[in-house]
Amino acid sequence: MPIEGPVGFINQTQHDDADLWVIWQAAQESVAKQIDLNPVQQSQTGAPAQTLPGNAIALDTEPREILVAPVQDVSSTALSVATGVQRPDPTGLIACPAPCTVRYTPAYSTYAQPATRYAASWEAQEDNFSAILQYEFENHILNALGYDTKWR
Repeated sequence: MPIEGPVGFINQTQHDDADLWVIWQAAQESVAKQIDLNPVQQSQTGAPAQTLPGNAIALDTEPREILVAPVQDVSSTALSVATGVQRPDPTGLIACPAPCTVRYTPAYSTYAQPATRYAASWEAQEDNFSAILQYEFENHILNALGYDTKWR
């Protein structure tokens, strides 16, 4: 089923659209080289990696009105109460809504209404911000190509 809608982002970041396009292109190249379908499962349960050869169609996959927006970091107090994890503020984490396989995460994406949301504290950390968005953009590409992204 082809994804519909105009090409591009609904950019609510402090970065310009050109920055988002550079990150999107890095995500395309990554998915075209190799696909890791279960990094979260690997880190949570020690499951073996489920890697596949890259998919060159990723290079032709375009973002379709993906909302890219920060979310206030969960406070260290709230994180501690909910999970027992001690982290200083800003925590770099946000609540991940169902059907996420984790409770708190640096970022997450949704696909029915395309969006990537990330912890606001990452915005000023260029390298980390780019890596976090690239991972989420890879998820959008994989989802558009029909891959199961449950453990991503």
